Amino acid sequence: MSVIEEVKQKTDIVEIVGQYTKLTKAGKNFKGLCPFHSEKHGSFFIYPDEQRWHCFGACNEGGDVFSFIMKQQNITFGDALRILAEKAGIEVPSIGGQKEDREKYDKIYQVNQAAAQYFHNILINTDYGEKAKSYALKRGLNEKSITDFQLGFSLNSRDSLKNYLLDKGYTEKELFEAGAITTAEGKGSYDVFRNRLMFPIMDIKGKCCGFGGRTFEENQAKYINSPQTAVFDKSGNLYGINLASQSIRKEDLAVLVEGYMDVIMAHQYSFSNVVASMGTAVTEKQMNTLKKLTKNLILALDSDIAGEEAMLRCVSYENLIQNEIKVAIMPAGSDPDDVIRNDASEWQKLLNNAIPVIDYTFDIVTAKLDLSTARDKTVASDKLLPIITQVEDKIRRAHYMQKLSHLVGISVRELESIVKKPVEYSKYNNKKKSPLSDSMATPTFSQPLEEYCLTLLLQFPKLKSFKHKIKPEYFENSENREVFFALSKMEDLNNIKTSLDSSIWDYLDKLIKREVPPDKIEQKMSFCILRLHEKFLRKLEMKREVIFAAEAASKGSTAGLSKLEEQGIGNSNELREVFSKKSADSQYRGDINETGKQ
Repeated sequence: MSVIEEVKQKTDIVEIVGQYTKLTKAGKNFKGLCPFHSEKHGSFFIYPDEQRWHCFGACNEGGDVFSFIMKQQNITFGDALRILAEKAGIEVPSIGGQKEDREKYDKIYQVNQAAAQYFHNILINTDYGEKAKSYALKRGLNEKSITDFQLGFSLNSRDSLKNYLLDKGYTEKELFEAGAITTAEGKGSYDVFRNRLMFPIMDIKGKCCGFGGRTFEENQAKYINSPQTAVFDKSGNLYGINLASQSIRKEDLAVLVEGYMDVIMAHQYSFSNVVASMGTAVTEKQMNTLKKLTKNLILALDSDIAGEEAMLRCVSYENLIQNEIKVAIMPAGSDPDDVIRNDASEWQKLLNNAIPVIDYTFDIVTAKLDLSTARDKTVASDKLLPIITQVEDKIRRAHYMQKLSHLVGISVRELESIVKKPVEYSKYNNKKKSPLSDSMATPTFSQPLEEYCLTLLLQFPKLKSFKHKIKPEYFENSENREVFFALSKMEDLNNIKTSLDSSIWDYLDKLIKREVPPDKIEQKMSFCILRLHEKFLRKLEMKREVIFAAEAASKGSTAGLSKLEEQGIGNSNELREVFSKKSADSQYRGDINETGKQ
């Protein structure tokens, strides 16, 4: 399996897009406001079964997860692949360009560091930052903490940071790549952060890779982060890791909290082995970072439902670090920041009294159950058996099987027999899914017809006159679209690799080496283009019908429904033309079916 294919298999487009716009269910699909242009009524849809997206509004375009990240971050296919690969824990082999990559990453770090200094100066030395500084001091932070963590303030201005960095000699492209600025339809580029208390996020080496910002407005998201870039991935970074790593090694213990203020307050009171996940979803990448420093971990997340769910998810990570994870139970309604500020000795007691995460899970699951009833015994077993069966250590697994046996009054042998039943096995499969994509079927990523078309163009230079008849949107897979773009620009196909990212070279070689009968090439190419056009229109019509039904059911706007109806009429007319042309060229249908497998 190629790296591109592996990334697709391990990436859920619903989860990725959900980081940029709020998604809601629309049948088996998802709907939201388009993240690429301003709109009041959602015209942006995700199709989990196909792992694709489409905007029926001003954008009127779509694609796969790669094209989404490319458009969202204004980056190349190679950069999008590397971002998604890193998120999925997949290594992308480097074939040349390493020096260029290092220079690009260094530039992003430089932009972020310059921005951090700019924000910090505003907070410390200007009247504009007084409100944010007063807030930090009222929350109990001292001047040293503000300096140590380089807290800052972003002006309530559209382009103050942008202009500052441009004056420093950075290009607008570099600002986009660093996530310092963004763009919207008809609005040009502007600062990502405005009127927020700024928290620079450093990697373990102390390089500024991104930011978190807390708003002072009531009608905005309380916290936002930098967009995902080549060096920043919120789900992969740990806040405070640069200042905590040495202490974690020395104490052989890491304490994982949820938020920025929790970390800063802990360090201020000399608990310097504390880092934050910047949200409740603890990830495998974060665990791998901590594993290199220590095998001992205490979770101290907020005492709310989200915090509890996050700790339950961490059970599977015990296998990763090959040690027991513990939980420090916060007082109701309090988070670590509150506890430490009120009584640092109480925080130390909570850490000393931390209990194993699986014991904590038992307590959470059974707290509201009546284990004297058969029904609640079944509920407890259904929830706890899948967790116990994840434990790889045989002694600990046996310990918790005995504990569950004692709780529900069922022998260990009976519990083990439940797990072993083939019909029930799926219940204990530890594969986790995004809560937004539970119904997602395994998609098929291969596009044989697209590949066949590219193979013809690559192997037979005399077909170059056909390129103008093909639209880029005919190619659903981003790697196929990238190859087509390169073909469209190149006259000498021997140099095509020079215009493609090295991550696509193996795929390109596969297309070039594919065996194709050399007879009637022009006719085959014509029919292949017709098939691509037909496939594109059919897909678009299918998506339009799904959206039309969803809009009608939810009593969508009349204008929106009329626009969808107009699109349908246009598609139908184009399809009729395609059918007419296909009938004339039907003698080549068998060739395409055999070679393109469509």
